[in-house]
Amino acid sequence: MLSCTRCSEPPKEPVNDSYKKKLISYKEGKVLYDEYSRTNNIILTKYRNGQPDSRWYWFSVDELEGYIKYVKENAKKQKLKNPGIRIYMGKYPVDHPKSKMAKPEYAGYQTIFLVPTAQNVKKDSTRVMSRAMRSTDENSDVKEGMQSLNMTNLAPPPNVSTASMQ
Repeated sequence: MLSCTRCSEPPKEPVNDSYKKKLISYKEGKVLYDEYSRTNNIILTKYRNGQPDSRWYWFSVDELEGYIKYVKENAKKQKLKNPGIRIYMGKYPVDHPKSKMAKPEYAGYQTIFLVPTAQNVKKDSTRVMSRAMRSTDENSDVKEGMQSLNMTNLAPPPNVSTASMQ
């Protein structure tokens, strides 16, 4: 005889909806993209002898969810508070190892990579934390115990510095 004490799935961890205050429309995103195209990308294109640089980067939702879970689990193991993810700009050196790039033919292009962060906690020399020293406004990069996420699919643009969003 089989017994089932819980026949339904356990409740899932609630998802914070604070992101909703930070959502922008596609049209608002296009304003940002067009401003980047009109300013920063023009400079990069001149520097690259008329060849525009990367204009967008793509991670699948599964990759992002997996990385977020990885950061949360490792932050919990390390007892880190307020884990987050910082997005950095980078550029692949022309001689960057092909095994470290999603698309090796894009050596020399800019990219982004994600770095786990956690709440800054400062301790004084007596190891007693005052209320003012508990944390600073911004999280710090986690430099040990977790890895950054790279190997995004990037796309060099067409040979037009004002290419529009897809």
